[in-house]
Amino acid sequence: MPAGATAGGTVATAGTGAQDPHNPTGKTFFGHPRALANLFSVEMWERFSFYGMQGILAIYMYFAATQGGLGIDETTALGIVGAYGGSVYIFSILGALVSDRLLGPEKTLFSSAVMIMLGHIALSLLPGVPGLVIGLMLVAVGSGGLKSTAATLVGSLYEVNDPRRDAGFSLYYMGVNIGGLFGPLVTGLAQDLWGFHLGFGLAAIGMAIGLVQYVLTRKGLPESVHSVPDPLPRSQYPVWAATALVVVVAIIVLVATGLVNPGNLATIVSALAVIGAVVIFALLLRSRKLDADERSRVVAFIPLFIGTAAFFALFQQQFTVITLYSDTRLNRSVLGWEMPISWVQSFNPFFIIVLAPVFAALWTKLGSRNPITPTKFGVGIILMGSAFVLFLPMAAITSVPVLWIALIMLVATLGELWISPVGLSLATKLAPRSYPVMMMALYNLAVALGTSLSGSLATFYSADAEVGYFGVLGAVTIGIGVIMLLIARPVSRGMRGVR
Repeated sequence: MPAGATAGGTVATAGTGAQDPHNPTGKTFFGHPRALANLFSVEMWERFSFYGMQGILAIYMYFAATQGGLGIDETTALGIVGAYGGSVYIFSILGALVSDRLLGPEKTLFSSAVMIMLGHIALSLLPGVPGLVIGLMLVAVGSGGLKSTAATLVGSLYEVNDPRRDAGFSLYYMGVNIGGLFGPLVTGLAQDLWGFHLGFGLAAIGMAIGLVQYVLTRKGLPESVHSVPDPLPRSQYPVWAATALVVVVAIIVLVATGLVNPGNLATIVSALAVIGAVVIFALLLRSRKLDADERSRVVAFIPLFIGTAAFFALFQQQFTVITLYSDTRLNRSVLGWEMPISWVQSFNPFFIIVLAPVFAALWTKLGSRNPITPTKFGVGIILMGSAFVLFLPMAAITSVPVLWIALIMLVATLGELWISPVGLSLATKLAPRSYPVMMMALYNLAVALGTSLSGSLATFYSADAEVGYFGVLGAVTIGIGVIMLLIARPVSRGMRGVR
């Protein structure tokens, strides 16, 4: 079917006159529920703003003031990027709680998107470190809320065992990466020509476009996403408010006393991700609202959580080590013109756009013959470790060809397509009925742990130690992938009927 075409007529839900989002015979988007097109477009603009900003974030911090930057030490800057990236996923816990207990998924997504836009505006208009801190905090909190709910909205379009489900998430993931492709290209060029703050301003404009898109199309979503799954009793509001106040005061005190500082921020975020995951796993496993099958599925998710963290500890280094590598080790000259540093970050979304439809078609064609999810995880982790091993042949080369980093990102992207959209889909399938967003928060915490580790690990990188750095990390990650393949069958049995 050509892009944008639809098949069949509109099927109404009895008594409502609204389109049934699960009905495959109504209007479709590449054979999927029509509402997927709306979420596809909204998330495309949100990712444009997010990755557009993140594409120039590290160099904004470590470039000298004479170059428009903040002059922060390179190692510290890379650690902050990793910590910030991890905190986005940490705040998914807050987003999950707000969604499950206060606002519901749809309202949480909308308010989070507004907060992201305000963060980009702060980065664009407020100078120096204050603008950096305020902007990153707003974007991190907003992105956490959005990440906790966006995939939930996509999952709501399908029945749990709908064979189109994994393919639908792959298409959604392609929309994410269209924004991820153009964001760094646009903001990177703007930064190169006119400065960092215009680049951040363009990210804010992209988010504003996404918000307008969402307001115009939000009515096409299922009724379930407009309700609160587990409403918080009003009698508990004061307790939650007091807890939030204590947390904010504690953070202010820790920062003011220097116990939390830019140098240890990535390590602290990693620790918070681990603590958050342990708390949520314990909450779910001890809850009386879970039946035996749901409890078994939560246990089965534990090794997948670890595998996801290992994958993203390397994959997210495209925003830390690979950014520095692109600045200092890469020959970015094309016919006498030097492309912006951030453009290297567009290789990954470009490959996603090209390959996501292929994977979507593959998973759809295989149907019930699909590899089980733990096997997909194992393959993806091995591919990611192999991408790091590919750095080794260039260790002795002074000026690395830009096509070599493209090859590395191609292998990493193949690994991502085996894990990331499949992991998003799995989290919604394994989610207990009483906690539909908490499992997504766990998945995001795994990414948080990996992302913050990408900042911590970046402190060990140097051009003189590339063989050890890339070799050890690549080998360890390949080993984790092999272990995942070995335990795939028992993990799958623990998932109790969910593939």
